[in-house]
This record gives sequence, structure tokens and C-alpha cells, in this order.
Amino acid sequence: MQLTGRLAVLLWLCLLAVPLPAAGGGSGRFWHLTDLHWDPGYEAAAAAGRPCPSGGDRAGPAGPWGSYLCDSPWSLLRSAARAMRGRLPAPDFVLWTGDDTPHVPNEQLGEEKVLHIIANLTSLINETFPGTKVYAAMGNHDFHPKNQFPGKEHRIYSQTAELWRPWLSDASLPLFRAGRVQFNADFCLGALLARREIILYFSLSCHCQVTGKNAEGGKISLKVAAGAGSAGALQSCPAPGAAHCTHSGLHWERHENDKRHTGKSHCKSTSWSAQGTGLQSQFVLHFCEGAPINVMFLAPGVTPWKTTLPGVSNGANNPAIRVIEYDQDTLRVLDMVTYYLNLTRANTMSSPREEEFPVWEEEYRLTEAFQVPDGSASSMQAVLEKISSDPHYLQLYYELNSARYDLEQCQQECRVDHLCAIREVDFTKYDECVKTNSSASAASRVWLLVFCMLLGFLSPQRVL
Repeated sequence: MQLTGRLAVLLWLCLLAVPLPAAGGGSGRFWHLTDLHWDPGYEAAAAAGRPCPSGGDRAGPAGPWGSYLCDSPWSLLRSAARAMRGRLPAPDFVLWTGDDTPHVPNEQLGEEKVLHIIANLTSLINETFPGTKVYAAMGNHDFHPKNQFPGKEHRIYSQTAELWRPWLSDASLPLFRAGRVQFNADFCLGALLARREIILYFSLSCHCQVTGKNAEGGKISLKVAAGAGSAGALQSCPAPGAAHCTHSGLHWERHENDKRHTGKSHCKSTSWSAQGTGLQSQFVLHFCEGAPINVMFLAPGVTPWKTTLPGVSNGANNPAIRVIEYDQDTLRVLDMVTYYLNLTRANTMSSPREEEFPVWEEEYRLTEAFQVPDGSASSMQAVLEKISSDPHYLQLYYELNSARYDLEQCQQECRVDHLCAIREVDFTKYDECVKTNSSASAASRVWLLVFCMLLGFLSPQRVL
């Protein structure tokens, strides 16, 4: 996901009602699917030997399953859906966090094309998981022009509501059509508090499109959630904080930072969050008085698109999908399993015209990869400490960040970027973290150089 100039979107899901079984209901699993970014022009461009539309002027090989310079061809999306059905055919539900259209200029899209893309992806998910509850949200790319979500009725809202009607309740439908929410808002506050369902927060701050009702409604809902002591999850598109790939290229502008403080100021109301549209696999910790109290899990995207974000030199990733395992009674995250497609290998081994699809491998299981008992905030703090002190875990986290696309060594600057992005959601504190750690690293290198020079000066000299 890339945001440029003054355009910035913060999409927080507000209320996600997942019916919970009685106490002792055991564990459940759900799919988190995000950043499909279908490029409908990929195949035609590849056949004609032209760069794909989402690649801009960047020319490169266009494989049958996709290209790191491009958004997803339909063959890749079908492959992902097949892998999901094969790995977990009957999830408790599917969480689909949007960003469906390709990274192309607004002039190459339009309302009809946006709706065409949403309709086709909705059909694909319905065919893959018939009868399964889907909690869907619109990403900032799912409107025309991009990043513009007016707080009033609109054709895109109404037609998307019809597409998602099987997933929407009577309470959600009029809110969606009226532009009050751009997600599945199946909620009734009284029932939510009584049934201890997952409570999510939503606020919308699009460029010149923030409405008082949306903003105030979100604040009220979150205060109620905090009072209920919910253990549920926030959902954000994009996630708050800094880009993990470089401290010179942040995803979001600083004037939006006050909006992001909302999640932190109320973080005692939730213990974890599942978030989308960051494209890469990451996590962020919230601290209160030095103690970790909330962890945000940023899901990797299906699109392999190499970002053009300033300051990022190698920002592609392998396509990935994720299963989250949770305790159905307490909502605690028990584990996460991420599956990925090695796109380079897939493009050399098979063709979408054949019966066989490429294999999506298990990339990692959280508890096994980082040797922690679960996905709680305290466990993820232990992961942070391992990343900070052990080069093995730092390199592992770095490689998992891009679904094993970027396997270069994570050096000191890379280490600082990731550690500060995990620790600090606030931009000011993030900048301070980067500057402090970079200065300390530079100072240590200078002292090492001085020490070596001094050692060489004091050592006995051999005369030839």
C-alpha cells in the first residue's frame, strides 16, 4: 500500500460481531486475507510483451503466476483461494480487509472498474467458502478516486452493499449504504456487551472527507468497548505507525498521528489486533508504563507488487495468506500460521493453463519460529527481546517480513528500523528511537576505530 502527497487513509473497523460459544468452547481458526490488488490487465500486457499496468514504466519478466513488479494476476488469486480451501476449508469466518484494485493512476480506473473488481473478488471468496461468514472491509484503494470515502450515500457503497448482502445484517446494511461505515458492522451495542463478542474500533479520516458523525461515532463506540473490558481485536487499514522497511519512507503523514493515538489511548480495551493493507508481515507493540498491553499483527498481502515508496529499494514480497488460531472463550491469540508462494519457483515450474497449481508452503508458525507459548502481548515482547539481542531471530524476522523474498543480511540500519517500528507507534518517539540508536551505533563505530588505531600504535613495530 502506498500513500503519497497529502492523501492518507486510516480505516479502523469498529464492531465485528463474532458469536462466541459457551465457556470452554475450545479453539477456533479464521483466515485473514488482505491486499489482493487484482490487476485485470496483467495477462493481456504479458501476452503483448508490455509492462503490466500496475508496474508503470518498470519492465520485467511476467510469469504465469505473477511478477514482483506487478499486482496480482487472476491466476495468482485463484491459486491463493485454492490453497486456502485446501489448508482450512471450514474456518470459523474469513476476515477480508480490502485493497482490491491495482496500483494504477486514478485515470486508469473509474467507478465501473472498481465495482467490477470488487464483484469478481467477492464471487471468488463466496465460491471458495460457500456459506461461511465473511467480515469484509473496504481499503483505501476500493473507491474512486482512491482515498476518498465520502460520509454520505454513494453508488459504490450501495452496489458493494448489494454484493455483500449475504454477509451483512439488517443493522449493517443501511449504515453501509449511507457511507457511515465501509465494513461489515453487524452490531447492537447491548447484545455485544451481553454476549462478550469481539469489539473493533472504526474511525475514518480521508482527505477532506472526515465527517463529525463518523469521527464522534467511532469515539463513542470505543469508549463503550473499553468499559466492557473486551479482549477483542482492532482492525486497521493501514495500521498505525511507521513503515518497517525504511525509516526514510513512512507510509502515513504526521498530521494524521493524532488519529492514531486513539488506538493507543484506549489500548487496555483490547489485547490484540489483526490488521491489513501493510503488504508485509509485521507486528507492533503498545506499552503502558513500560508494560506491553496490546499487540497489532499486520498481515502480509497476496499481491507481490514492489512498492514505489520513497526510500525503499527492494520492497516486493512473496504472496502470503494467514490463519489465526484463537481461544473461543477468552479470544486470546493462540497461534498464527502464515502460508506463502515462492513466486520465482512457481513461475519456473508450472503454467496456469495446466491442471496443477503451485504449492503454497507453510512459511512459519508463530509459536515454533520464535519459541513463545502464544500470541499474547507478553509473548510478543519476548519476541521483540529475541530480535533485539539475537542476530538469528533478527534475520528470521527480517526474512519473514517479505515472505522470504528479501534474503539479504539485516544490518545495523535495518535492525534499528525494525526495532523502532515495533516499539513506537507515535511518530515523534519513532524518530527519536531511530536517531538515538543510529547515533549510538555511529559512536560505537568511531570508538572502535579509535581503539584499533591506538592498539596499532602501541603494538611493537617490526623494522624491515
